[in-house]
Amino acid sequence: MRTYLANRWFRIGFWLAVLGWSPLLAIVLLAAVGLWPDPNPNPIGPGLLFFFSFWPAVALMGLGAFQVRRGR
Repeated sequence: MRTYLANRWFRIGFWLAVLGWSPLLAIVLLAAVGLWPDPNPNPIGPGLLFFFSFWPAVALMGLGAFQVRRGR
């Protein structure tokens, strides 16, 4: 994992995923546990953030993984 995180493209994709996906995943997790005020939330903002950050993050991490596997 350390070699992947040394690659700039993979690192950018990783942080994009962390920042883009964590709000929605946190709301889903907190609602499932019962700590969110609404038991059936409809988080539009975090959902849109997840939607617009998913494929760029996956593409950047894939590009970085490809470069690491190729030996760059």
